[in-house]
Amino acid sequence: MVLIYQDFFFEMKKIGIQGIKGSFHDQVAQSVFDMASHQIVEYMSFDSLTKGLIREDIDLAIMAIENSIAGSILPNYALLDRNNLSIIKEHFLQINHHLMALPGQSLTAIREVHSHPMALLQCAQFFDAYPEIRLVEAEDTALVAQKIQTEKLSGIAAIAGKGAAEIYQLDVLAPQIQTIKNNVTRFVIVSKKPVPLAPEFNKAALKFTLDHQRGSLATVLNVMSDCQLNLTKIQSLPVIETPGKYAFFVDVTFENIEQYKKAKSILEIMAQQFKVLGVYQKEN
Repeated sequence: MVLIYQDFFFEMKKIGIQGIKGSFHDQVAQSVFDMASHQIVEYMSFDSLTKGLIREDIDLAIMAIENSIAGSILPNYALLDRNNLSIIKEHFLQINHHLMALPGQSLTAIREVHSHPMALLQCAQFFDAYPEIRLVEAEDTALVAQKIQTEKLSGIAAIAGKGAAEIYQLDVLAPQIQTIKNNVTRFVIVSKKPVPLAPEFNKAALKFTLDHQRGSLATVLNVMSDCQLNLTKIQSLPVIETPGKYAFFVDVTFENIEQYKKAKSILEIMAQQFKVLGVYQKEN
């Protein structure tokens, strides 16, 4: 049975996330899905998350795709492209990073801070004032918080969300330590197969490669403009098999689905390679 878009998220049962309970991916799952009828499946890497989706161990996967401080998460673009996965929804999450440790610990007692590389990057400026603290990369923000509590690790702090501090009973030593306070991550909900086009869809993620002729990218952008597509993001990645050649990943919005269909039909002819990474309803 073909599911209409509004019902799609209510029919799914297993949702894959990168990280564990209390992670930012878990927060997205809690916000987007009704947890009374869905099951969270935890993966420690985006690669294993993707493989779980391909094997159909899960029905959908949640994947961070870009951050307002750190920019695009390029390896995840590559995972989507290489495995022919489809974006079916997006969700924006305000990211507040808190420094946390066992109860009774003080900031002066902290020797090491462990967290996901992206969290460490987003909080780098805070630690300029604490050169004695060693920053250590870890698989997941919440996983470090859990480990500190389980193993009673003194002198070690985690960077994670407030939910992780509450779940794993840690004290927040310093709240909101991210360099830029308005820190937003865009997450996408990914399916192995695309959902049927719906009239309410107004955003698409596309990938294309062009020849080396001068003005080829400008011509493509003009087509998008003529078809009333609004370019909201463009990201280039090198084509590994062809040095000096680049693939372009773009996000576009539109007022009705027919505008998108018209542009798609033209771009399929113009581009050397063309792929739709997802068509969905944008989040306001």
